[in-house]
Amino acid sequence: MMIPGDLKYTKEHEWIRVDGDEVVFGITDHAQSELGDITFVELPEAGKSVARSETIATVESVKAASDLYAAVSGEIVKVNEILSDTPETINESPYEKGWVCRIKVSDKTEQDTLMSAKEYEKFLGGSE
Repeated sequence: MMIPGDLKYTKEHEWIRVDGDEVVFGITDHAQSELGDITFVELPEAGKSVARSETIATVESVKAASDLYAAVSGEIVKVNEILSDTPETINESPYEKGWVCRIKVSDKTEQDTLMSAKEYEKFLGGSE
């Protein structure tokens, strides 16, 4: 189970990578593994303002559909269009090619409430 040390994590198994005033947002390796083969991603709309914890996307797999929640508040500035045609990219590369969207952050202090890699590993039970 991959848990990159440079990311921040949510209890909903999402991650962000801080990139200046923006964050790259996606789901964790643990989440994609639990979902199984991802068959569809309903991407958020670029230009939309989102509040932290608001549903911004949906991922469907052979097992279930799962909502994705904004890890931070801000404006969606870019979506990963690759996922429209090849949603399985999330299974293959959840932290690199399988990112979901970029969010221009409106409140950077929200990032401080997210888990570090070590905290996320502990949250998962440390056995992952």
